[in-house]
Amino acid sequence: MQLLLERGFDGMTVDDVAEAAGVGKATIYRRWASKELLANDAMADLFNLEIPDADTGSIAGDLLEVYRTALLFANSERGLAVIRLAVAEANRDQRSAQIYRNVLDRRIELTEDALDRARSRGERVRSTADPVLMVEWMAGVFVVRALTGQPMPPPEDAERLADVTLRAILEDWSGSWPQPRSESDFAYSEFGNPPDPS
Repeated sequence: MQLLLERGFDGMTVDDVAEAAGVGKATIYRRWASKELLANDAMADLFNLEIPDADTGSIAGDLLEVYRTALLFANSERGLAVIRLAVAEANRDQRSAQIYRNVLDRRIELTEDALDRARSRGERVRSTADPVLMVEWMAGVFVVRALTGQPMPPPEDAERLADVTLRAILEDWSGSWPQPRSESDFAYSEFGNPPDPS
């Protein structure tokens, strides 16, 4: 991943990756048939690590957690480098653009899953809630900031940004944030009801 950030997709070679990993080029090709697949997996692993899916028990909690981790990542040295690299490369190289499209497609899938969970819990998700727009508008914030040289929104803005989204996708969003579930809540959800205190 570091080579991709330092040299970009065009500048990175499989030889470079093999040398950095201390293995032969054949070892790399046994796992990845092309540089595109290698870069795609590296980017997917990075986003899965830095911005993991959230299942907090409510769509508000899920979005707040994802937005908070996304803003933490965007404000990190590595996150800012990824955003700037995407902006620089995607418009001039279709192979690079596809790598970033794959990242967005995965985020869209996760967002659709979060909406489905919310509906199954009885949350009043609007029929117009669109996971594609939900992901693209947040990504657009990062791209615009990178293009104009402005700092990324701080992690403290997560509530404000999530609030905008929730007002668009929920019929009855009150602006009241749910309390995070405790470890015991997770235990009860897996193993049944809490013990009777009496």
